[in-house]
Amino acid sequence: MSTEVKICGVNAAEAVDAALSARADYLGLVFFPRSPRHLMPAQAASLAARARGRARLVALLVDAGDEAIASAIAAARPDFLQLHGQETPERVGAVRAKFGLPVIKALAVAELADLVPVPMYEQAADMLLFDAKAPGSADRPGGHGAAFDWQLLKGCKFARPWLLAGGLNAGNVARAIAASGAPGVDTSSGVEAAPGKKSAELIREFVAAARGAQSAGQSTESTTGSAA
Repeated sequence: MSTEVKICGVNAAEAVDAALSARADYLGLVFFPRSPRHLMPAQAASLAARARGRARLVALLVDAGDEAIASAIAAARPDFLQLHGQETPERVGAVRAKFGLPVIKALAVAELADLVPVPMYEQAADMLLFDAKAPGSADRPGGHGAAFDWQLLKGCKFARPWLLAGGLNAGNVARAIAASGAPGVDTSSGVEAAPGKKSAELIREFVAAARGAQSAGQSTESTTGSAA
């Protein structure tokens, strides 16, 4: 099975086109004013229309109220909602039930103890995303280019599909997949030339590296099996 790839924080037509050309599986549209990747409704609608049917669209929100969620849905008509704040399992379940869309819940990880709440979120969300904890002084929960110890996830069995995020770029994504066993990866700042400015070249390199890592892993397993 191919490694799934999500390019988050796309905010320009060129970035959307690059991600689609590279065959990314998911495109993330950010609805969070403190992010340099924040989209106004009209921008989101235009970018979503450009990608619809060619990749799964994800509307990312942070501790948003129902009105803000409804506005994002009206603009982007997403396939998924991504809740990237301090939402409780109860809030995740309520959002999923109210809006009728599958939910990706982002969980901040710095140490093994941060995985303790996972079973509760597995009951409420459709997919999980493991991201690095933001620095203490940060004014937003993600998109900082920070990584965590990927081996914390190695060998973990989750009841939901999941993505690995946090500081991933074309140079380290293969190591991250090998260390964590991630079936999918997510990047935002790792494919930017500057905060909020996606690079078409970096997007292409990231998707190729992620897919190449999966192919290399299959090749290694096949060779090992033949030798045995």
